[in-house]
Amino acid sequence: MPFPGGLWWLLCCRQGFTLLRRDYGEADREADGEAEEEEASFELRAQGDQGSLEVSLSQPTRSSSGSERSLLVAEEMRSLIIEKGPGPVEDDPDALVKGWLQREVRGGMKTPWIRPRKYWFVLTPDSLDYYSSNEKGARRLGSLVLTSLCSVLWPDKQTYKETGYWSVTVFGRKHCYRLYTEHLNEAVHWVCAVRKVIDSKAPVQTPTQLLMRDVEEHCGSPEVLEQIYRCNPILRYTSSPLYAPLLPFPYGSLDQSAPSPRSYTTLRDEAVKLFNSLQQLESERDPVPLMQGVLQTCLDLPPLVDEIYCQLVKQTTEPPAPGGQGDLHYWQLLTCMSCTFLPSLPILRFLHFHLDRTESRFPGSEMAKYACFIREALGKTKGRECVPSLEEILVLMQRQEMICTVHCPGAPACSVAISSHTTAEEVAQELVSRLGLSQSPNLFALYEQSRRREQPVGSTTLLADVLTSLAGEEREQDPPCRLCFKHYGFLDTDSVPRDSLEFALLFEQAHEMVLRGYVPTSEETLQTLAALRLQSLNSDFSTHAPFPRLEELFPPHVLHARLPAPRRRPSTKCRGARLRAGLLAGGLWGQALAKQRAERDQRLRGRLREEGASTMAAIVEKWKLLQGMGRPEAMAAYVALVREWPGFGSTLFDVDLRASPVGAGPQRLWLGIGAKAVSLYKPGEPEPLDSFCYGRISSFGASDSSTFRLSVEDRDLLFETSQVDEIAQLLNTYLASAGARQPLRLQEPTPSPPTSDPPTLPQGLCPPAVPWQHRPPVGSLGS
Repeated sequence: MPFPGGLWWLLCCRQGFTLLRRDYGEADREADGEAEEEEASFELRAQGDQGSLEVSLSQPTRSSSGSERSLLVAEEMRSLIIEKGPGPVEDDPDALVKGWLQREVRGGMKTPWIRPRKYWFVLTPDSLDYYSSNEKGARRLGSLVLTSLCSVLWPDKQTYKETGYWSVTVFGRKHCYRLYTEHLNEAVHWVCAVRKVIDSKAPVQTPTQLLMRDVEEHCGSPEVLEQIYRCNPILRYTSSPLYAPLLPFPYGSLDQSAPSPRSYTTLRDEAVKLFNSLQQLESERDPVPLMQGVLQTCLDLPPLVDEIYCQLVKQTTEPPAPGGQGDLHYWQLLTCMSCTFLPSLPILRFLHFHLDRTESRFPGSEMAKYACFIREALGKTKGRECVPSLEEILVLMQRQEMICTVHCPGAPACSVAISSHTTAEEVAQELVSRLGLSQSPNLFALYEQSRRREQPVGSTTLLADVLTSLAGEEREQDPPCRLCFKHYGFLDTDSVPRDSLEFALLFEQAHEMVLRGYVPTSEETLQTLAALRLQSLNSDFSTHAPFPRLEELFPPHVLHARLPAPRRRPSTKCRGARLRAGLLAGGLWGQALAKQRAERDQRLRGRLREEGASTMAAIVEKWKLLQGMGRPEAMAAYVALVREWPGFGSTLFDVDLRASPVGAGPQRLWLGIGAKAVSLYKPGEPEPLDSFCYGRISSFGASDSSTFRLSVEDRDLLFETSQVDEIAQLLNTYLASAGARQPLRLQEPTPSPPTSDPPTLPQGLCPPAVPWQHRPPVGSLGS
């Protein structure tokens, strides 16, 4: 019959191709792999080996003969695998765990037409072996030697959903066993047993680590040190590639569960790749992007920080051209590393020794200057959230400071010199001293400000990280983000002199609150405030005076509130109605609906322009009534009108009050944090719904990343907000200020000018404002 004969021919051809591939196709690949393993084994030593390192360690090189490599690997495998007798597998006294498991075959478990094969696995204190069966005299098919660098992965639920099997993956020096079982408890049992064997092994050290220990022990003997460096090329500069990392790393793949824009292989492979990148620095005309890439890899993979430090120390030790361009590139990257990452204690001691040795051998050179700069930087580095920007790297390469521009509302921008270790609190203190605000009882801070958001910068935040993040956002926003110096907490706003810089800051901050809609008042009062703003900017009315945009004078949400609300289309609960609506929208009717929508939007924009024009005309009429009022008087009148709101001086946060589980949905509120109390406002309402002095607040904190908890006497209030950290930080600041307030802080303020009363507005500008009466809270929020 033709089919059985054809099938027999196919099987024979497959077997023949398999033999040919083993003889010719896979010989070089296996030989290369074994050569790499030979080099890796060359670099590894057990920690218990305390012998002297007088043996000359040369840089790993590849063998040229495939037969010699195969012979060496065969001898190595015979020395690693413990020979066992031909007795029954089940009677092995060293077996810790044994059982049937399925091993991944060529093609993987996802291939439906390849049936996984079962093997008898035996875990011993030294290795994980598998046999063809559990009978007496069964042939051992493979063995994975377990060391402290091996790793095992827990069963993956995703793999179970795709294959129906729970996976157990064991990574060794040479092999990777991917084992499968149908039972979760069995997979967990194997993982725990293998993990226990790995943890029981003595830690492995590389020759580099042992030599670092020898260098530390003989640091007082120059003759011995020179002999160590002369006899061990692994400590010195090399132009050859590195085939194994200088420090021990676990075998196996990385955990890629954390989101990252870059994908990485194993730590060992990444360490070797980074050394190749370092060698490219020598010939790069513009090494800054490559340096930033190395720093980014270290930030994504923290275990590689020590490895890069060791590689840089190696490449800056006895280079062929000390002080040359390639050598200085290594020192410049080492400078950036010292300002970004702090190595572990053993690597830090070895690095300090290297810096001292360089300064003593090359006094006054560029290398000695970099070594001195690096030593000072290591004493200040505490870790970074971002890698240095390209601008910061250029500054660090010159061992200089950066210039940071901080904008002050109502005052010229200030330029401050900062380093990679300068915090936001240090810059804020310098600006307080420079602007003459040291005697002010109020609190100040730096803010990240853009058109969409504004948030304070933490006091311990490194300003270099803030500038790096702002530089990334500048490419996406117009106008770009910037740093601002503003009030952070208002402890006393009544005693601020009108002719001081602080009053100008207070005026600008009050205007920002008005534009954001955080000052609930009438529309006519808002027009008056806009007229006072124009008077403070341009003095008396003139047709030639520059007019700001309306959204810079008047809250935009007020104009949008005048527009008619869009008509809601009736909901089509029937599935057929929704299907017909979708079909109509996708056909000719869709074009007509899009045209109607465009016409409606155009009408709304026209209506918005008309409302804006009428509002601007009303503002200009009120501006004309301010003839003769000076800029200080206009600013004072503006602040006086805003101060009539009882919530002035509080920082408002948009929150959603979480109701009871059986009640209605969350209620949108304003949470006002002030110096004396915490208040709750309904948006747009001048009076608070409830107010709590700090004596009634028993505790507060974050329940989770988006929920803030406030405990007031016998009840807990839960607020949903994206500003949990900002709320908690401001509360802590007010409490700390109240507790640390001393008589020195509460000195008599500078006497205000005699005109301390709010200036009288011209007749007809604004109706007499009736001061809001603060009513004590009655009842609860639910009433």
